[in-house]
Amino acid sequence: MTTGDSRATSSRDTGRVTGLKLPRFVSLKSETARMRVGPSTDYAVRFVYMVAGLPLELIDEWGNWRLVRDHDGSSGWMHAALLSGQRTAIIAPWLKQGASLQRSPAQNAGITALMQPGVIVKISDCSGSWCHVAIQRPRLSGYVAQTKLWGVYPREVIE
Repeated sequence: MTTGDSRATSSRDTGRVTGLKLPRFVSLKSETARMRVGPSTDYAVRFVYMVAGLPLELIDEWGNWRLVRDHDGSSGWMHAALLSGQRTAIIAPWLKQGASLQRSPAQNAGITALMQPGVIVKISDCSGSWCHVAIQRPRLSGYVAQTKLWGVYPREVIE
């Protein structure tokens, strides 16, 4: 089995296994997850992720394996059992100052916290311009401008 371009750059709109939309965002279910260079345990490990909840973009499906891409652009295969449909996002890794957690979905709303780039947030819903999110430590929730998140598509609505 190879990982040729036909699988790495799928032109499908839906997954051949699940029938769900491609591409789409998922998150890591496990504290430890191996990304492999091909869709089998016979392939070498490319990366080992050590953060449950990390968002990944799922771009193709092959049996029990999913081709995913992380926020750095690294891609590889993970077993479906390691992934969750729970939506999470990372505060814009491309921003130097991070993003503010607002009390309401408005630019002039009060600020609850300033979050550094790379902070993982759990997504409750998104309007297409703002996402209602929660962070674990400290336990806070509020709104973040959708453009400051990696893990949701521009103007994507999540209910």
